[in-house]
Amino acid sequence: MLALATEAKSFKDNPILGSRRLNRAGLHIARVRLAQRLADSRRKRLAHLLDEQDRSDFDRDGFILKPDFLPAATLAAVERELASAAGQVREMEQGDAITRRMSLDAGALKHMPATRQLLQGEQWLGLLSYAGSFRCHPMNYLQTILAHARPAPADPQLQLHSDTFHPTVKAWLFLNDVGAEEGPFVYVPGSHRINRRRLAWLRRQSIDACTLDRMSARGSLRVSRTALRRMGYPEPRVFAVKKNTLVVADTSGFHARGASRQPSTRIEIWGYGRRNPFLPWTGWDLQGLPGLKGRTVPLYWRARDLGEALGLRRNPWRRVAPTDTGHE
Repeated sequence: MLALATEAKSFKDNPILGSRRLNRAGLHIARVRLAQRLADSRRKRLAHLLDEQDRSDFDRDGFILKPDFLPAATLAAVERELASAAGQVREMEQGDAITRRMSLDAGALKHMPATRQLLQGEQWLGLLSYAGSFRCHPMNYLQTILAHARPAPADPQLQLHSDTFHPTVKAWLFLNDVGAEEGPFVYVPGSHRINRRRLAWLRRQSIDACTLDRMSARGSLRVSRTALRRMGYPEPRVFAVKKNTLVVADTSGFHARGASRQPSTRIEIWGYGRRNPFLPWTGWDLQGLPGLKGRTVPLYWRARDLGEALGLRRNPWRRVAPTDTGHE
């Protein structure tokens, strides 16, 4: 019951969130509407953190696209630091893809002044804060995505989906060129806005939660192109981008990882922020407290390791030896 007032999203793991009777009566829709109203209110108070053009682009599309984000000298300095970084690395297998992440936490950034200035700078934090609707202390990583890296079923991230029922933020600063057939980011413009047809679709999904695929049942709803058209959204946009392009998006909107025709590698600085959507204020954040600020990622991984050791749930993020990371 207490989870109703949090970011909990899994229909499968919570019998109240997944209740057919309660969702038929409008439980899930009520949570979606309230979360959206509160996010709109918080964003109005955060509007000063970014310029008018970025704010207009985001409000219309659900994402901000910034080519040539860093000056050339700054980008070169960041790349040099990342090439010699020795942070903790983990990887996760999903279908035939491998996602590998190096934590860019406070410990790693001590020896990375250019990267630290980027990730603690007003522009990075302002963009992520507005998109996420809270003053953000994001979890930051150097992320490498390896497409067709192993014999397995298709990567589930290729399916268009919404991460969760409420506004949330992810950011990608691409460190290599990404072609249209090399696993690009894909986003449905405007799908961060909840219209009446979307609400009707969400109601049906919540009522039929027990029949959904595994990831949808856990709250990351998959969507078909036909359903998107019925909701009145445009065709997905494929972000075939050049190196040094930044994309910041509200991933409650529909998005996916584009298909890769052959094995490919995508490298990026990746930021992620998610808060309790039912908090009315924009500021106070547990992750920003002294002792926690900048240390969330290693603590998160450690907590997942502990959960596995206690037999609660396997941690999908497995340690990777430095010589095997591909980040050297």
